[in-house]
Amino acid sequence: MPEYRYIARNELGVKVEGIFDAANESEALAALSAGGLFPTSISPVMAQVVTGKVRRVKGELLATFYSQLSDLLRGGVPLLRSLKILHDQTSNVNFKFVLDNVYRRVESGDTLSEAMSRYEIVFGEMGVQMVRAGSEGGFLEESLTHVAEHTEAQDDLRGRIIGAIVYPALLFAFLVVIVFVIMVFIVPNFDVIFNDLRSRGDLPQITEWLLFSSKQMKYILAVMAPICFIGFIWYRYWSATERGQLIVDGFKLRVPVAGKVYEGFAIARFCRILGTLLKNGVPIVKSLDIAGDAIGNKVLLNAIQKASEKISSGARLAAPLAESGCFPKSLTEIIAIAEESNTLDTVLIAASNSLEKRNWRLLDLAVRFIEPVMIILLGVVVLFFVLALMLPMFNMANVS
Repeated sequence: MPEYRYIARNELGVKVEGIFDAANESEALAALSAGGLFPTSISPVMAQVVTGKVRRVKGELLATFYSQLSDLLRGGVPLLRSLKILHDQTSNVNFKFVLDNVYRRVESGDTLSEAMSRYEIVFGEMGVQMVRAGSEGGFLEESLTHVAEHTEAQDDLRGRIIGAIVYPALLFAFLVVIVFVIMVFIVPNFDVIFNDLRSRGDLPQITEWLLFSSKQMKYILAVMAPICFIGFIWYRYWSATERGQLIVDGFKLRVPVAGKVYEGFAIARFCRILGTLLKNGVPIVKSLDIAGDAIGNKVLLNAIQKASEKISSGARLAAPLAESGCFPKSLTEIIAIAEESNTLDTVLIAASNSLEKRNWRLLDLAVRFIEPVMIILLGVVVLFFVLALMLPMFNMANVS
């Protein structure tokens, strides 16, 4: 249903502003009049909000918002005043727009979680649910603090992972550029030089292969470029399907070394989100749904959804997770003990910290292994070019 922003006067002449839903502008005017308001202006909310085109914001900005809102509320500042302060101080145009609409919806009578749920792409389902639980349970400030800590931890984790793989990625890109430059711009110049050796049959096979590949490089690129482009488009379409996503996510888990690291971080993220939600009073089935969506892997998500169905039927969490075979046995045993002692939320967060430490050790080991491998590969490529181009020269020198 469309949203309309209005400016009106009440019976005392006091200016009132807000946002509410209505089928059309006439219905909006009628609703305002029925509520004892005299509208002076009414207009539809910007299309980008209605169509869901509001962009995501950086985790650092979102964590700051949650933290500052918690501090303001804890300091006794009313919610509306707090939202107004945070709206005025943010420099991000997209986030300022979102906060302005959240402020107006809260002013119109919505709860904070209801207003935030309109912009779930910005705040995330986890943030919305934790704010809802905090509002209903009377611990909103604590919930906001937990969301801020979690958002900051996830942003830091993402940044560290990107930082860890930058160096190997740059080495690989450098290797590709070196090979391309040599094959396209340098090797063809040797073709004329080696004509005499080729006519006598003294040109080494490795050099023949290199010269042939260099000549064909432009044709190979001309053919491969459209094939790669079409393949990429097909992959994007196929991987978005249910079956394609399941196959791709299953492959990610089976990649040697990298698959274990990927799986470890995904499970750690699941444990942290689930533990944080449970700690803030969100029911376990709803918490599993949110944490499952945030895990980022269809294979693991299916296992979590099956566990959620069994929990709805009265089962506990540890058994269905263990049956799926997707979660470490040590983790499911810890969860089983935590369920017995009623400390599941605390144990899950502690398990997340432990898993992340182990995953960082694996990632550091993998990166340290990749770096020398890339350097050795670069050396092998350079050696191949040197041999292919220098051996004929040695033959020419011997003939002379």
